[in-house]
Amino acid sequence: MGLIGHPDSLTPRRTRTRVWFMLSVGRTPRARLGPSFDRVWASVTVSSLGDGMSFVALPLLAAQLTADPRQIAIVSLAEQAPWLLLGLLSGVLADRLDRRRILWLVDAARAVLVGALAAAVAGGVVTITLLAVVAFLLGCGRTLYSGAWSGMVPALVVPAALTRANARLQASSLITDTLLGTPLGALLFGMAAALPFAVDAVSFAAAAALVLLLRGNFRPPPEPGPTTWTSLRRDTTEGVRWLRRHHPLRRLCLASGINSLVGGGLIAILVLYAQRILGLGNLGFALLIASFALGGVLGALSTPAVTARFGAARILRPAAAGTALAAVVVGSATSGPVAALGIAMYGAANLAWNVTAVSLRQLLVPAALLGRVTMAYQMVIAGGTALGAVVAGFAAHAFGLRAPFHAGAGLVIVAGLISTRSSTARAGTPPPAGPVAGAGDGEGS
Repeated sequence: MGLIGHPDSLTPRRTRTRVWFMLSVGRTPRARLGPSFDRVWASVTVSSLGDGMSFVALPLLAAQLTADPRQIAIVSLAEQAPWLLLGLLSGVLADRLDRRRILWLVDAARAVLVGALAAAVAGGVVTITLLAVVAFLLGCGRTLYSGAWSGMVPALVVPAALTRANARLQASSLITDTLLGTPLGALLFGMAAALPFAVDAVSFAAAAALVLLLRGNFRPPPEPGPTTWTSLRRDTTEGVRWLRRHHPLRRLCLASGINSLVGGGLIAILVLYAQRILGLGNLGFALLIASFALGGVLGALSTPAVTARFGAARILRPAAAGTALAAVVVGSATSGPVAALGIAMYGAANLAWNVTAVSLRQLLVPAALLGRVTMAYQMVIAGGTALGAVVAGFAAHAFGLRAPFHAGAGLVIVAGLISTRSSTARAGTPPPAGPVAGAGDGEGS
């Protein structure tokens, strides 16, 4: 790539300043999302229903096979490892190939994989090792999918509609995934352990078909020069360099990584926490996860209005404080309803953070670099999630299942302080205007 830097480097200064003002202060006009976005939205919604069933069924199946939190954490770690191995490469592929084609091919492959897992569970041949292998392969698919997905929403809607589009996607995903999918998955798991995975396979196939029917050109602008090993290696690291030089986004990435470390750890031990500390069964565990969706939908749908009133950058600190408070409530709970209330609070604050962070990233990163920068960003988040699963597993084994919740609250406060020290918190302050720096020079952005 010949250009790295701010996304509006080829637009007049007035336009750049206006975009930055939109980030800090809000007041964006309402824009239509369009039929193409609706089709992508339907694909995500259908796939999320199956994902919710597998999300609750996988830890329940793991807990059925072992009571050791370290082994259960290994399954979570296996699912996150591909982000570290394939993250940068998936970003390069997304910036070189047709993103739509990547999406439907990956969903088709995941349909076959989850279908095979359903058959293994039905045949009674599943083990922790097999679960870890399947989780790793699903993680590979999710990594490739995320790289291609990074450029889809900005290609379908205008910048003024990004926050609303991301909020709708995350809200509908939470409704079908966590609110509907997890209780249904627990019920199906009680009937037959293979059923949730079979439904997930069907949902992947349906999602692939919907994306396959999407019209339009989703291939990024062609790279200058022939594709060689040297150019691929250069492109693989270019997203990392851009992210490292962009001070506000770098701080936001670090803060998001800390949040993911906490969230990944709490998710990894939640099934044991629900069973051993709260005395809940399979359905109770599923309802705990569903309470996250209730709060998350509220947080996601309210974020566009709050952003329009106060600006995206000013949401981050309250979201971090709310997440920390929620972690303390859950970690101190002595009953299922109290824990569910805390998890709902966690969902609302966490989704407000996520919608804001994704929208900021989509606005700040140039379209031609969006895949690579997003995957460099996501590698930090995935690394945090994987590390969090391991740390929480060992911490729970050594200090008890409540300890990760209370320690996590302190880390989330640190994340909030890091994010708001960024210059993104300064209302009305535009990014540097001038020409962008080339990959080879030392000028940061």
